[in-house]
Order: sequence, then C-alpha cells, then structure tokens
Amino acid sequence: MVRHKSAIRQHKRSLRRKAVNQSNTSALRTQIRKLREAIQAKDKDKARALLPKTFSTIDMAVKKKTIKPNTGSRTKSRLSRQVGLLTASPGK
Repeated sequence: MVRHKSAIRQHKRSLRRKAVNQSNTSALRTQIRKLREAIQAKDKDKARALLPKTFSTIDMAVKKKTIKPNTGSRTKSRLSRQVGLLTASPGK
C-alpha cells in the first residue's frame, strides 16, 4: 500500500482534531449533565450557579465548531427554561 507523505500528515492531523473534538465534547456533556442533575434534584442555588458556566462551555464548543450554532442555542434555551421553571414561584 502506497502511503504518500501528504496522506500521512493529513492522517496525523485528523487524529489531532479528533482528540480535540472529543475533549471538547466530553467537557460539554459533563457540564450539561451536572446542570441537569441539579435541576433533577430541584437544587435552585446550584442550578443558578452552574448556568453561566454551562453557557460558557456551550459557547466555546460552538466557537470551536464542535457543535453547530443552532444546537448550542437550542440547548441553552432549554436549559435556561428548565432553570427558570425551577426558580419560579409555586403560585404561578
């Protein structure tokens, strides 16, 4: 099998990119999971505290093109709505 230098370089580059994308995706999923666990536990203070960090992680993933912009916006919208419902007064 012929392996040209350019093909070898491109393969190494794809492996590096894959590692970066996996790292970013893992960090994103971990952060979202922490927030969702706080929401499930109905821990208002912890959920409010985690929301900005989660939004920042989502924005970084969008910036690095790990996820698409619409996916990031949709996720942020859903999470903020869930936290808002959690912190809303029971009378409403």
